Amino acid sequence: MPHIKILNIEFNNLTQQELLEQFTQGVLLTPNIDHLMKLQLNKAFFECYGHADFRVCDSRIIFLLQKLLYPGQSLKEQITGSDFFPAFCNFHSQQKNTTRIFLLGGSETSVIKAAEKINQRAGYDLVVGYYSPPFGFEKNTEENSKILNLINVSQADTLAVGVGAPKQEFWIQANRHLLPEVKRFLAIGATIEFESGDLTRAPKWMTRYGLEWAYRLSQEPKRLARRYLIEDLPFFYLFIKQRLGLYQSPWDITKTDTPKNDSDSTPH
Repeated sequence: MPHIKILNIEFNNLTQQELLEQFTQGVLLTPNIDHLMKLQLNKAFFECYGHADFRVCDSRIIFLLQKLLYPGQSLKEQITGSDFFPAFCNFHSQQKNTTRIFLLGGSETSVIKAAEKINQRAGYDLVVGYYSPPFGFEKNTEENSKILNLINVSQADTLAVGVGAPKQEFWIQANRHLLPEVKRFLAIGATIEFESGDLTRAPKWMTRYGLEWAYRLSQEPKRLARRYLIEDLPFFYLFIKQRLGLYQSPWDITKTDTPKNDSDSTPH
């Protein structure tokens, strides 16, 4: 499977249609600029990314800039989690009763609305379970056991986790071995809120020109201002270093090109 390396992460070079066809099992992550910056500072997060089976480009800015690194062999397509998940639901709804999804994340109202809208579009119960976890659930043994039981009882074979990065990626890596019926894991960020309609996505023209971050900032300024205006800005400096051949990963771990299956993954 071809890869394109941006800073210290290798992106799978696939179209959305190719990903829909190939994503039959494993963990799918959708890195953006914020993820790439966290991966420079958080070794555990970097290691977690190393266990993912698919990593696709969520950011329009990354997608446009990487063409400067790999002329003629750049990424085929930007694949955002918020675009891929509804496409995934539509793809599998055409084969009724072959896929069962559990939604973990969102608010108590948004996750219900998201499940109802997805099932309405599918024409059957594609989403077989959902849960909005309380703050700090990942550190609460009792709450975590409850969540695992809900997912296992639902008999879902696909789990979509939208509780924010890096929490969602850590949770998937730590718990995937406790969910034997689940074949596919997706870390989807705010997608549950988008699916419910509680958050609206940027107009297509803003997305096309890499301005979706500005639209998101206008929606949630208190939560996102520090991320977009301070924490993520060093990405451009690091990208220039990579373009000049001067970038070095802060971690000495070398990730193999071969995707890992469930038996290869060790929870942190």
